[in-house]
Amino acid sequence: MIALTHFRDADPSFPGRARAALAALADRPGYLRGTLGRSTDDPQAWVLLTEWTDVGSYRRALGGYQVKLHATPLLASALDLPGGFEALVDVAPGGAEVTHPSDRDPDG
Repeated sequence: MIALTHFRDADPSFPGRARAALAALADRPGYLRGTLGRSTDDPQAWVLLTEWTDVGSYRRALGGYQVKLHATPLLASALDLPGGFEALVDVAPGGAEVTHPSDRDPDG
C-alpha cells in the first residue's frame, strides 16, 4: 500500500515536522519505507510518501501515540487529494517486473 500526501507549506519548520512524522510512522508495524520530497518547480509544494505492507497496517499506524503526537498534526494540514493507492506493478532496475493483484479485482 502506498500513502501519498500532498502539502503546500512555506514554513521553514515544515521539513523538521515531516521528519518527526516519518520517524513516528517508521516505528509502526507494517511500515516499509518513507520519503519526504519537495517540488523542483515550486518550493512550497511537498509530498510525503510512505509504503506499507497493507492498508490495515497503515490505518492501525495512525492510532499509535507517537503518530498522533507527531504525524497527525502534519497530516491535518495536507491538501485534500486522494492519498491511498494499491501497488500494482513494481519495476526494478534492469526492468524486472513484479505485478500484484488488486484488492479491488473481484476475480483475484
